[in-house]
Amino acid sequence: MSQEVLFDYPLQDSAGATCTAHAWAKVPEPLTPAGRADHKARAKALLAKHDAVLVAHYYVDGDLQDLALETGGLVADSLEMARFGRDHPSKTLVVAGVRFMGETAKILSPDKRVLMPDLDATCSLDLGCPPDDFARFCDAHPDRKVVVYANTSAAVKARADWMVTSSCALAIVRHLKDRGEKVLWAPDRHLGRYIQEETGADMLMWNGACIVHDEFKGLELDLLKAEHPGAKVLVHPESPKSVVAQADMIGSTSQLLNAVLQMDAKTFIIATDNGILHRMRQLAPDKTLIEAPTAGSSATCKSCAHCPWMAMNALQGVVACLEHGSGEIHVDEPVRSQALGCIDRMLDFVKANPSSTQKLGLVRNIGAA
Repeated sequence: MSQEVLFDYPLQDSAGATCTAHAWAKVPEPLTPAGRADHKARAKALLAKHDAVLVAHYYVDGDLQDLALETGGLVADSLEMARFGRDHPSKTLVVAGVRFMGETAKILSPDKRVLMPDLDATCSLDLGCPPDDFARFCDAHPDRKVVVYANTSAAVKARADWMVTSSCALAIVRHLKDRGEKVLWAPDRHLGRYIQEETGADMLMWNGACIVHDEFKGLELDLLKAEHPGAKVLVHPESPKSVVAQADMIGSTSQLLNAVLQMDAKTFIIATDNGILHRMRQLAPDKTLIEAPTAGSSATCKSCAHCPWMAMNALQGVVACLEHGSGEIHVDEPVRSQALGCIDRMLDFVKANPSSTQKLGLVRNIGAA
């Protein structure tokens, strides 16, 4: 009989490591139109000078997404960013995202220089799963296959049997269940719960959550749907159960973007980081996109769905890291090679089972991961 067990790792309080006030304090000041044009031109020249390519996550500032596409780079999910960087001939990768994304790029491209606009840009899931505590958790359950989400440090990946992304997690956990394996899952409890319910796998879970997706509210979403009866609801599976239950489509960032392009609807309610709306609006200008609510009508902010660490990425940081070589990512051995094992296992599985990551067709410059 399958079971879901949640390991109750205590989350940080407002004064702890996951406090977002420190991240928001480091968000660069907005540039003037002239400043934006100047920094963009300087970034383009520096990318060419240093034989560098920019890979940007869907959640970072729209200027960085545009810069990546205009200079032959990529806008995608975290794994596709790393795969693109690995296969690109450039000697330097500039990763606009959060630290685990830079680490994953370095794990896959050890001979390349990997730079980030701000090394302090991290992730609540990463912060909420300290390597030493996680190692003790794994040691206490040696009979389970360790499956970790991409949103974890290199040191946590080094303890894992498998790494997964939100687009291939279902297929890989189902594969493990069919082989009679029990799973130790980390760190996102909402994604883990969704996968457990879909697959029936026996899963022991770490108690982590994304600070953005955890804030979406099921009751407020239900009220918003009543205001827009024809809207389709698109939900990232890191969201709470009450939100996922109302989705017309559940998927990774790439899959949500493709849903806007391909589903037969004109209005969509989007339950993921609002940074993705920039690319959605570019590719589907005829569609109406509404942010899913994170708070009630009496709150100051009806929807505040944006990661403060993603917001630390800016044109200023791209220019600075290329001019000064700042923000370089290092992943030492043997952690790098140990972490590579769980990533390669996933890549091999996806290559052998291409349908495992594609619920909807792909469009140019959108990754499947």
